[in-house]
Amino acid sequence: MNTNSADQSANTVKALVLNALFVAFTLVATMFINIRLPIMGNGGLIHLGNVPLFLAAILFGKKTGAIAGAFGMGLFDLISGWTAWAPFTFVVVGAMGYAVGLLSEKLKMKPMAANVIAIAVALVIKIVGYYFAEVILYGNWVVPLGSIPGNVMQVVVAAIIVLPIVEGLKKVVRKIN
Repeated sequence: MNTNSADQSANTVKALVLNALFVAFTLVATMFINIRLPIMGNGGLIHLGNVPLFLAAILFGKKTGAIAGAFGMGLFDLISGWTAWAPFTFVVVGAMGYAVGLLSEKLKMKPMAANVIAIAVALVIKIVGYYFAEVILYGNWVVPLGSIPGNVMQVVVAAIIVLPIVEGLKKVVRKIN
């Protein structure tokens, strides 16, 4: 085995482990740190699964963010009684993770500003994506409006947790690499 092949194998294993770790973190934070909101529609579910999702996307990029979101929250839906939501979650939250990773990396501005914009875009993806998912599931254009406050709260709480710590974590990740 040559050095290039060994480096490639190590990078593949590293990516696999990081992706699996963030899928697990996202699943656990969604499953065990949540509150169901008693409002119209499906009521909404407030959880902290967006915290590891945003950290994965900002620290390790769009691919890890998309995988953490799509699989972590999609698995939550499959194993916790929200099965009908799993395909929508896979697409919507995968897109959120991809967008956060892409924008936080590509926007040429101060990292905090780029991260705020990236998370704001994720919020729009979440609101629009789940609104249309509920329209499909409930066959109603009004009822899904009741889930918007919970979706906003979910992302805002995650942003409040992630934004102050993520740049410090980036420095730690760089030292480890």
